[in-house]
Amino acid sequence: MNKKQKKILYRIIISALLFTSAAAAPLTGYWKPVIFLLPYLIIGHDVLRKACKGIVNGQVFDENFLMAVATVGALILGEYPEAVAVMLFYQIGELFESCAVDKSRKNIADLMDIAPDYANLEIREGGFEVVDPEDVAPGSIIIIKPGERIPIDGEIIEGSSVLNTSALTGESIPRDAAPGDSVISGCINMTGLLRVRTTKEFGESTVSRILELVEESSMKKSRSENFITKFAKYYTPIVCISAVVLAVLPPLANILLLNSEPMWGDWAIRALTFLVISCPCALVISVPLSFFGGIGGASARGILIKGSNYLESLAKAKYIVMDKTGTLTEGKFQVVKVAAENFTEDELLKYAAHAEIYSDHPISRCVRGTYKGELDPSLISEAAEISGMGVKAVYEGRTVAAGNVKLMASIGIKPPVINSPGTAVHVSVDNVYAGYILVADTVKPGAVKAVESLKALGIKNITLLTGDLKDAALDTAEKLGIDDVKYELLPEQKVSEVEQILKKKDGSEQLVFVGDGINDAPVLMRADIGIAMGAMGSDAAIEAADVVLMDDDPEKIGTAIKISKKTLGIVYQNIIFALGVKGACLILGAFGIAGMWAAIFADVGVMVIAVLNAMRALDTKRLK
Repeated sequence: MNKKQKKILYRIIISALLFTSAAAAPLTGYWKPVIFLLPYLIIGHDVLRKACKGIVNGQVFDENFLMAVATVGALILGEYPEAVAVMLFYQIGELFESCAVDKSRKNIADLMDIAPDYANLEIREGGFEVVDPEDVAPGSIIIIKPGERIPIDGEIIEGSSVLNTSALTGESIPRDAAPGDSVISGCINMTGLLRVRTTKEFGESTVSRILELVEESSMKKSRSENFITKFAKYYTPIVCISAVVLAVLPPLANILLLNSEPMWGDWAIRALTFLVISCPCALVISVPLSFFGGIGGASARGILIKGSNYLESLAKAKYIVMDKTGTLTEGKFQVVKVAAENFTEDELLKYAAHAEIYSDHPISRCVRGTYKGELDPSLISEAAEISGMGVKAVYEGRTVAAGNVKLMASIGIKPPVINSPGTAVHVSVDNVYAGYILVADTVKPGAVKAVESLKALGIKNITLLTGDLKDAALDTAEKLGIDDVKYELLPEQKVSEVEQILKKKDGSEQLVFVGDGINDAPVLMRADIGIAMGAMGSDAAIEAADVVLMDDDPEKIGTAIKISKKTLGIVYQNIIFALGVKGACLILGAFGIAGMWAAIFADVGVMVIAVLNAMRALDTKRLK
């Protein structure tokens, strides 16, 4: 408990002891209201203050106003024990709700702890100074000692270690790291000393992006939350007016129509009971808490959902469209064949590697890594990446193009047809065909299970969209059990394919696109829900996505949908339960069958049960 919660708890205990003593004592005369007023003010003074403040500010109709009117009215009518009991149990419910919210915030609060406080910036060989991570420029060398958190994304240039990535991915299994491996901020260096060359500024690093996503997620409300907000806005004034009518109209009817006793006191008690029952706390608290718990539970599994609106939409996913490279495959290519024409194999690799020198595409990195010579960026000019085709550059005065068949066609070259599985990087030098480099990718270990789980969840259609060649695309689709596959697509063609699927689906159904590359950003934005791979994904893809998988595990697509379905189920349960109980008690209260104690259950009891149910959204460990 925090300081504020402890203070409320002490007030509850003191008020409860005074209330119990007052109820047990044989009080008469003026002493009775005085003695009961003491515990009432101790436990309810802040509610009365908030109610008055709301009236002054023009925000009259809220739960504080309802509680204040109901309890003050009960005191005026001499129902002292009921007035104190209503306020006491209301505050108990509020304390319970506050503790529940704190617990649901824990996973996200733990996630926020990944923010590094400092970086060890190397200033000379073997020496460093402690600086703010924001002061470290890309390309700097930082030292990461065992037990320290990696402050900025980078690449290991010296040392090997084991990294704890659980704060980012939700996985407890440590990962080995060696020279040449990329490391992301937020992970903990568990064993060896590492020298890392930073590749990004702190503001663009993984940890910084995660914190921004978490901070923004609470601003995007789901339809259910917006409905409850609008519902409470109109509901509360209606029940207040209904309570006034209930207090005034029946007594007047008794006088004018029945010529009987008006029974003002009895009907006033019924009206006050009606107000207590009508308090919408259970809905106003439990629905947002359910979504908050779902987002927190997902973050503990390495799934960052940018808002409860996206969490709600995931439950309605019926169409899944996925990229191939880096999404369903490792994105770690290996050169399996070098076929040169008019040049030697070494010359072919040299030209291709230098042309790809500024590209961050996995295939480009593979080609550069295969070339054994030294790369000299000073010999490159006019380098350009052509989206969906490849790259062009001028190397030592010669124009080099490296990419797919479409790139070759654009410069008037018809390359040979490659029937082998894999991706062929065709190379030309001064518009003369130089040969091709065949690279192959491997399917991710969890990709097959990911597709199987999506089918089991009732997904109507799974489509594979890729810019890769036909043979490589069909080979991957066959391994994964995906029947619908489109290949050799440019980014705008991927958008077009998604547009076609969007036209087929019903309005209530959602289309999810999963990708990782910079060329996936337009499709991620066009889909109903975009899911990006966070570890290997480009900044553009992560920015455009609505959901980010921090460990690039495709199995977590199904996990995210299951979390969404569970959360939405809890929300509907709470709405039906709260409205059902309150509706029944309101009718009974209006007819005088349900008294103030039943009203306390209809308000505080329903709220506690709904909050307990909402907290189940936090538990996502059983979802696979």
